[in-house]
Amino acid sequence: MALPSTPAATGPSSAQAGAHITLKLMATLTDYLPQPRQGHQVQLDIAPGTTVQDVVERFRLPWKLVHLVLVDGVYIYPDQRDSRVLQDGETLAIWPPVAGG
Repeated sequence: MALPSTPAATGPSSAQAGAHITLKLMATLTDYLPQPRQGHQVQLDIAPGTTVQDVVERFRLPWKLVHLVLVDGVYIYPDQRDSRVLQDGETLAIWPPVAGG
């Protein structure tokens, strides 16, 4: 018995589709995460071309608290955060300034 043919998928191509990333906010920044969250992280759907700065602004993180920024363990310098585009599957982790003694 033959199955009915299915039309080709319509909608955005994978090149235009958004990406899925993990956002980790550490220490006091955890309070800025929406519910539901898993500890200090959430899974996000982002639009193509979304930068680190776009995510910081989306969650209204105070810039003075955005100190250490890593994408998949690689440090992102402050002057690169408005141009570093996030890709599908990446993890963005942000720490506030930490004092020790």
